[in-house]
Amino acid sequence: SQAAWCELPSRVLLVLTSQRGVQVRPGVLGGVGPCPWVTQTRSLPAHSVFARGIAAAGGRFICVGTSSGAVLVFDIPPRGTNVTLSEILEQHQDPITDIAAEQGQAPDGAGDLVTADDSGTLCLWSTGEEFTLLGKIPGSGSTCSSVTLWNGIVAAGYGNGQIRLWEAGSGRIRAQVSAHARWIYALDLAPLTGKLLSGAEDSFVHVWQLGRNPDTDDIEIQHCHAECVTDTQVCGARFCDPAGDTFAVTGYDLSEI
Repeated sequence: SQAAWCELPSRVLLVLTSQRGVQVRPGVLGGVGPCPWVTQTRSLPAHSVFARGIAAAGGRFICVGTSSGAVLVFDIPPRGTNVTLSEILEQHQDPITDIAAEQGQAPDGAGDLVTADDSGTLCLWSTGEEFTLLGKIPGSGSTCSSVTLWNGIVAAGYGNGQIRLWEAGSGRIRAQVSAHARWIYALDLAPLTGKLLSGAEDSFVHVWQLGRNPDTDDIEIQHCHAECVTDTQVCGARFCDPAGDTFAVTGYDLSEI
């Protein structure tokens, strides 16, 4: 159901999720060859139907969401094949839709991991030897389909086409934009610049600029660009570089990128 590259300080892993479980495959480390260990497969808990939502966190963990609302935390050793399930986070009551880790520099006291679910609920976490719940943002009746985290700013896209910005420390909402006319399927962030990319069923892709006002420290969002992919329900959108100079888009039932 999902695939994601997870970059840890010691290795790069490809994580796959499905109805059968979670699979961790070796990636290319330092551009010199594959990691010298075999694929690791973990079955889902009995009460989960599928896994969705993948993020590397805390320098040594990979977090994977499940349909039961549980988040599985896998401890990845710097060497060897002993991948262990170190913790299960159980704060969500609905299926996990997305997970994001901090991609910038989090302010003091701010969470460095955010999890989202089908009801729109967000949970803010601090990672470490044990994960600590810092706050929970209740849902408002619309699914949070995608979420990102940058410099203490949580950007969340919803099924009603809105993008909302929250403080990762306090959980307070700072901005709300009616960005799309239909369901937002994809958000992506360029960590070097704070550009935000959104793609939705309304055939549009938008580029936004996130930032903080230097005088008030308020979170700000500015619209930079709009692109229409004619007659296409956009279901995938990603920046191609850390600065956000280029992006790629694909659509539902479309064989092109």
